[in-house]
Amino acid sequence: QVQLVESGGGLVQAGGSLRLSCAASGRTFSSGNMGWFRQAPGKEREFVAAIRWSTGTTYYANSIKGRFAISRDNAKNTGYLHMNSLKPEDTAVYYCAVDLDWILARNKDEYDYWGQGTQVTVSS
Repeated sequence: QVQLVESGGGLVQAGGSLRLSCAASGRTFSSGNMGWFRQAPGKEREFVAAIRWSTGTTYYANSIKGRFAISRDNAKNTGYLHMNSLKPEDTAVYYCAVDLDWILARNKDEYDYWGQGTQVTVSS
C-alpha cells in the first residue's frame, strides 16, 4: 500500500502562485509514477501532470503547460506541483496519485493509489 497526503492548497488571487505537496509513505514505487489530477464541481476528474519517479521525466496537460511544473524529492519521498499564473478556472480539488506501472499515464484509471485531495480556490 502507498499512503499519500496532499497539502498546500488554499485561496489565492488570480495571477498568484501555490505549491502543492504530496508526501508518500508505505511501499516504494521507484519504478512507477506520480500524477496530479483535479476535479472541479460538476466536472470529471482531469489529468494535470505526471512524473516518472526514477528519471524525473514529466508529462503535462495542455491546459496548464507553461504555468504548472511537477517535481519530486526522492530523499523526502515527496512530489510537488508548482502552480503559477493561476486562473479562476484552475479552481478545483487537486489530488495526487501513484501509478505502479512504468508508463506515464494521463488516464486516472491507470493510477493505483490516491490522496484525499486539497482544495485550491482562485479568486478573480
